[in-house]
Amino acid sequence: MDLLDLAEATVEIGPHMTVADAIARMSERKVRLAPVVEEYLYSALEDFTLDILLDRGPSARSLKLNLERFTLVGATTRSGLLSSPLRARFGMSLRLDYYTADDLARIVRRSAGILGTEVEPEAAVEIARRSRGTPRIVNRLLRRVRDYAEVDYEGRITHDIANDALNRMEVDTYGLDEMDRKLLLTIIEKFEGGPVGVGTLSAAIQEEKDSIEEIIEPYLIQVGFLNRTPRGRMATQLAYQHFGLRAGSQQKPGLFDSV
Repeated sequence: MDLLDLAEATVEIGPHMTVADAIARMSERKVRLAPVVEEYLYSALEDFTLDILLDRGPSARSLKLNLERFTLVGATTRSGLLSSPLRARFGMSLRLDYYTADDLARIVRRSAGILGTEVEPEAAVEIARRSRGTPRIVNRLLRRVRDYAEVDYEGRITHDIANDALNRMEVDTYGLDEMDRKLLLTIIEKFEGGPVGVGTLSAAIQEEKDSIEEIIEPYLIQVGFLNRTPRGRMATQLAYQHFGLRAGSQQKPGLFDSV
């Protein structure tokens, strides 16, 4: 579908598309709203009408447009950027969360049936709990485990085969991959557990800051391995335990301390 950009829209009737035109065509297009035009939509969302002021000064007059009834569905990963008045006008607010291991195990069994691969229930659970709560990842891991099972074994995926294949792919029991472990171990080993700034961390692991903040960090924070503080990133006690390490209480010696 076309994307109708209202960033430059006005409320005056003229040769260009107006807010009224945009609302009237919402059934046919996706609309991206700019904050400056949100207030003109409130009456449309509540009463299916749009009040537009024509002209200015003493000759100004209001034109009320009746709109066809519509349902507005919004989807965003950054709801905090929506204004409170607009967010409050949505009748229902739902939030998508990560899938549970049981749900993902059902997805594994179903996908295995589609692939024509036999998978034991314990193997399905093992693959599911390493997939970070995401169906896309669980299906990717299933295909790779199937490859291992067909090449090195007899094709049937058992718990031991799934565990061996996932370990060879360096996907651990929490679903952490090589870059996740590299980030955590860098904080622990090079920066004594933190805090360390994201810029310094980016240089240390040779990864872009945007990738760290948007791809790597969210899951590590969600499982409790990483804290994001005003001073920087810090590894948690759970992260130390996961790697079999002990958080050191030793501090760096001062200028006049004996070493």
